[in-house]
Amino acid sequence: MTDDTTPLPDDQQDFSGPDEEETPRRTAVVAEDESLIRMDIVETLTEAGFEVVAAVGDGESAVTKARELRPDVVVMDVKMPQVDGVTAAERIGEDNLAPVVMLTAFSQAELVERARDAGAMAYVVKPFTPADLLPAIEIAISRYQQITQLESEIADLGERFETRKRVDRAKGLLQTNMGLSEPEAFRWIQKTSMDRRLTMREVADAVVDQLGGSGKD
Repeated sequence: MTDDTTPLPDDQQDFSGPDEEETPRRTAVVAEDESLIRMDIVETLTEAGFEVVAAVGDGESAVTKARELRPDVVVMDVKMPQVDGVTAAERIGEDNLAPVVMLTAFSQAELVERARDAGAMAYVVKPFTPADLLPAIEIAISRYQQITQLESEIADLGERFETRKRVDRAKGLLQTNMGLSEPEAFRWIQKTSMDRRLTMREVADAVVDQLGGSGKD
């Protein structure tokens, strides 16, 4: 296997300053087979305050690094050699390693659907700017944290999926009716769940009953 990785800047080797001690940088793995795009992504993330702990050029390496380093996010191209991004996202999702942001071209709409099914939390269409990429990363991290919180409540996989659907529906109603952002809507459901000693699914059903009619699909 060829070594298709991007060397990281020297200033990423030592984060011993006072700011980093107080607030550790969030970490990222970048997987993109085009070296110039890979370098641009690394630069964008570094300037945004992330520590890029690995930058690789194929899906197999992305899975390996995600498993080894457990980053806060994986930014990954859909089409890559050896293992494509969708397959890599599936493997990362199955092991619950990190949220994945997929990079895709306009002509790859069918792959976007596959990526969603594989568990990708967000996607960005090429060519993109930092203003496109960074919000998608924040959405992916937020959604991943929400799903992790939901799944900590529920052991059964079928129940997890149904609960996720109902909470998503309730979040949408709260956003529309109360003017909340998606993270704010989730936090409202989470706090209400804790305050009233209900599951988040029960809170979501109550929201849907009050704001959107029947709580059943």
